[in-house]
Amino acid sequence: MIDIKNLTIKKAHDMLLAGETTSVELVSACLKNIEERNKELNIFLEVFNDALAQAKEADEKIKNGNATMLTGIPIAIKDNMLITGKKVSDASKMLENYTASYDAFVVKNLKNEGAVLIGRTNMDEFAMGSSTENSAFGPVRNPFDPSRVPGGSSGGSAAAVAANMALGALGSDTGSSIRQPASLCGVVGMKPTYSAVSRSGIMAMASSLDQVGPIAKTSEDAKIIFDCISGHDEMDATSVNFLDFEVTPNKKILGIPRDFMKEGVDPEVLKNFEESLEKLKKLGYSVKDISMPHLEYSLPVYYILMPAEVSTNLARLDGVRYGLRKNGESVFDLFKKSRSAGFGAETRRRMILGTYVLSHGYYDAYYNKAWKLRHVIENEFKNIFEEVDFVVTPTAPTTAFKFGDKKDPLAMYMCDIFTTPANIAGLPAISVPSGFSSNGLPFGIQFNGPLFSDDAVFAIGKELEDNI
Repeated sequence: MIDIKNLTIKKAHDMLLAGETTSVELVSACLKNIEERNKELNIFLEVFNDALAQAKEADEKIKNGNATMLTGIPIAIKDNMLITGKKVSDASKMLENYTASYDAFVVKNLKNEGAVLIGRTNMDEFAMGSSTENSAFGPVRNPFDPSRVPGGSSGGSAAAVAANMALGALGSDTGSSIRQPASLCGVVGMKPTYSAVSRSGIMAMASSLDQVGPIAKTSEDAKIIFDCISGHDEMDATSVNFLDFEVTPNKKILGIPRDFMKEGVDPEVLKNFEESLEKLKKLGYSVKDISMPHLEYSLPVYYILMPAEVSTNLARLDGVRYGLRKNGESVFDLFKKSRSAGFGAETRRRMILGTYVLSHGYYDAYYNKAWKLRHVIENEFKNIFEEVDFVVTPTAPTTAFKFGDKKDPLAMYMCDIFTTPANIAGLPAISVPSGFSSNGLPFGIQFNGPLFSDDAVFAIGKELEDNI
């Protein structure tokens, strides 16, 4: 059977065209890995029973000369993206038995290219978490060390690629949820410019922050997936064709906000970060220390705006209109029992926090101030990109931590400190593997680019990978 471990999407595509393998063989190899390790790692909530049938159709396309870059390639889908006729639960008891009636825009695009959708991956419930410990169906375990978390909320998608259960995956990123698990699992994860990828058919967490993006072994592979899923969609009012706005930075200057990286960062993470910068210098980049005094407020801004949107988006799941229903003695009792049984602790925590910051008397004190500060952070990025090409930080302040190490919610929220600014400002950002710790856990380095510099973000990721 073919060795998936050292195979990229690009290599697999070339082999498929050359007749050196088939999609059925690729998918079978992934299914074998799933069979061997999924019970231990809990990555897939469901493996689609038509995966091999999809692969056979893809092989016919290839045989007839109709293949694209993703034809026959096994792709994992996060469990918050609609696939016609398939269950999509958002890893929650509230939607455990919900079946999608249409395809998400990104899923439709993958199907049109002949990609094989191999299954739906586990995640933090309603995408709320940084460890995938919050799934109603049990946590995902990190393929590098099953005693540690894979990151979140797209922990299942990142772990699927790292464990060679798929050649690529889709995740969604609200504040870290593609890049942080990619870093902790040693793969590439990219959050596109807000609006470059349609959110139609994606279960919303925080609509002004959410963005679908690719997870893959290399930046080149991630770009292949991105090129497929991006583009204008009439079903998403925020969607644009990012090629109409494409920006290509050309100064070869990397901005480092060192004041932002002082506290709470593992010394090994900082050491690896500096080593990565030295490699980039050898590639012709110059490094410039920059001051972004408002960057430190990104996390508190995020944890006001995000819960507010969560409380609004999940209000419909009340046991009457949508979601799990538990009968009660009154309408209020029905609401209470249904939502208590359907939502996990972290989801309830964020809904309550969001309701509070939107409530009368606190709306101006918290929510309005957060929105104003969001625009300040956006402008700070806009101004700094007149001086530098990319703002560079570690992806996460630590490597993968052990289960239960961050029981304090505030300690868990700090995992997102380097990743939330990109969502606040709507920027493209990529996490690229940058080495391993003394105990063999992956590091990641993050590149934030100007709006619509998505291609340039992929390019610098590939440049670093090619020279590590």
